[in-house]
Amino acid sequence: MTPTDDAASLPTTIHPALASALAAKGYSQLTPVQTEMANGGHGEADLLVSAQTGSGKTVAFGIAIASTLLGNAEQFEAAGRPLGLVIAPTRELAIQVRRELDWLYAATQIETATCVGGMDMRKERRALERGAHLVVGTPGRLRDHITKGALDLGVIRAVVLDEADEMLDLGFREDLEFILGAAPAGRRTLLFSATVPRGIAELAGNFQRDAVRITATASTEQHADIEYQMMLVRRDEREHAVINALLDSDSGGALVFCHTREAVRHLTARLANRGFSVVSLSGEMAQSERSNALQAMRDGRAHVCVATDVAARGIDLPNLDLVIHADVPSNPATLLHRSGRTGRAGRKGICVLIVPEHRRGAAQRVLALAKLSAAVRAAPGIAEIEARYRRQILDTALAAAEPDGAEATFVAELLATATPERIAATFLRQQLAARPMPEDLSPLPVADMQARKPKRDRRTEGEHGAPPTREARKPDMEGGVWFTLSLGRKQRADPKWLLPMICKAGGVSKRDVGSIRIDDTETRFEVAADKAAGFAEQIKRPGGIERGIVIEPAAEGRKASWRARPKFRKDGKLDQKPFRKPHRKGGSAEHHASGKPKGKRPKRPA
Repeated sequence: MTPTDDAASLPTTIHPALASALAAKGYSQLTPVQTEMANGGHGEADLLVSAQTGSGKTVAFGIAIASTLLGNAEQFEAAGRPLGLVIAPTRELAIQVRRELDWLYAATQIETATCVGGMDMRKERRALERGAHLVVGTPGRLRDHITKGALDLGVIRAVVLDEADEMLDLGFREDLEFILGAAPAGRRTLLFSATVPRGIAELAGNFQRDAVRITATASTEQHADIEYQMMLVRRDEREHAVINALLDSDSGGALVFCHTREAVRHLTARLANRGFSVVSLSGEMAQSERSNALQAMRDGRAHVCVATDVAARGIDLPNLDLVIHADVPSNPATLLHRSGRTGRAGRKGICVLIVPEHRRGAAQRVLALAKLSAAVRAAPGIAEIEARYRRQILDTALAAAEPDGAEATFVAELLATATPERIAATFLRQQLAARPMPEDLSPLPVADMQARKPKRDRRTEGEHGAPPTREARKPDMEGGVWFTLSLGRKQRADPKWLLPMICKAGGVSKRDVGSIRIDDTETRFEVAADKAAGFAEQIKRPGGIERGIVIEPAAEGRKASWRARPKFRKDGKLDQKPFRKPHRKGGSAEHHASGKPKGKRPKRPA
């Protein structure tokens, strides 16, 4: 909903008590889903509503259930057993929903209560005993209260499932079925969901009666208020790019997403050390910590929040106009839910995907599946950020008021004591010291990479359960020199950990290594011609290679080398004892290659 000074255009079908609250907030234009709830004429029908993230669904279902809860009354009677129930997937979203409904229903003298995991269950039970017209909670905690007799759904008139698809994704189906089964058969059931997959359709079929299906779409395309950018970086400079992306933004608030709790802890510590006012959100935190983090973002004490997907689902923070994906989203749904934290209800937002060069194809596929396009760009460098700093410092100086009477005397004393240049230099140093230093990033040929379309190589993906990577994606180098490494497929060799081992052993960079071909018991790889001699010398030095592993120049005319195979114990770990060259009894190499050895064939490593 868009705030304006004129509230006269609000639909007259909205319950008068809610209309006054909306007018007091200065709102006049409803979002599509809110308009549908106000003007749809659905009466007391069950509803199955799909609407995009950030479309104002809380106000929408608040409008939808008002007549069901209040009837023709202007205010609620004394609170007793709850008349309405709202179920949300996460603690933060449940608390946020209650906050929204409190102001929307303020004129009705409503009593609300929350039942969410991580909060004191005894306090929640006492609140329920005192009485509540509307209860908002998470599935697990609501089920606990129902099971223990603290929450009586006997007179419930309306049940709302907010972000229903998210609750199914989080594994709450059984809890939802239990709660809906405990509510009266005659209640209204409203399912609000960003998408309607098969699980939601089944839930609707089992627990709704002749539900009206509503698809509320905005007049513009999905996430039209969000500008998407794909920032290409080298794989070891991802965190540096996050820092520079934050410094290059004028955002009042930023949300940075990571895949895991450990990644959240690490990046939060890194940003705090660099001088950012940062908080974090992850599932391992206590509810009080999570609430404090969100409050710090709301009141401006923190400007950056690092979070996991689950912890940040459904939260709505003011002035959040930048979302950074520190880890590439694994699927389009994750991308949309993350990005939907900004660009909400008419506000503009920027979404930046930090993409290591080897993950560019995966990022483009996720964007394509989400039907989104992103501008490809390089991460901002030191020069760009320092230029931004200079503009900000000049703007700060120009915006300062002229000295007043109390300051004028001391200003004159300063000018008499020190030169204007010296005073300006002091101001400049103080301003720069208050700003985090940008990171130095390696340049990437972004224009060339953007023009080149990635090809999906199924040989590297283990299609249908096939053995992992047989050959790296790089083509053979011109004039490259081949080497062998005494680990193969039987030892679960994989380029993801072989490549760093090769680089460390031979003192070369990843760009100097070409194709990596993994056979059953050994791996062949290619080193750039101009680096091969130094690589061969480096691998001869003691201590450069893990004990029991041998790297040597590949023999001409044969694919595998039998020299110095590593042995593995029964527990699967490498046998650290020095092993001997296998001994063959009788027969020539050609005879053995034919599969007809004369004597006993030596054992190969398991």
